[in-house]
Amino acid sequence: MAAPASESSIKQLLAVTQTKKLVDGIGVQLDSLMNNTMRQVLAGKTPTARQQKAIGKMKSRTVALMHRELEWEKLEPMYTRLFRESFTEEEVAGMLSFYETPAGQAVIYKMPVLMQKTMQDMQKMTERIAPEMQKIQESFVAEMSVAD
Repeated sequence: MAAPASESSIKQLLAVTQTKKLVDGIGVQLDSLMNNTMRQVLAGKTPTARQQKAIGKMKSRTVALMHRELEWEKLEPMYTRLFRESFTEEEVAGMLSFYETPAGQAVIYKMPVLMQKTMQDMQKMTERIAPEMQKIQESFVAEMSVAD
């Protein structure tokens, strides 16, 4: 049986892949997600001063919660444990070899942008199919309520 990855090799991999920086970037994505959600909730209406205050309060509370829960000091042990449970030392060494190359560095730098664009496109797709999904659900509920 292959040896699990060592803590030192996992920490080296996390450093090379700039995982902490990626985690820190979640806040930016969260802000964007909250803004999109607010636009959907408001449906083109301009919020009143009271609503704007409530939106600001909700956003600041959410950001504070996420910062508190996504602190690297809390997440690094989780990442280390999960990598150790998932990868062997040989596999981590292979990943390190790749991520230290120019191609590996390109993946590290470009993947967050790719993922953000993917999420934006997925959100658009979800919005596009939402009416059809609603009809399917309504049809299902109607079929389930019919007595046998």
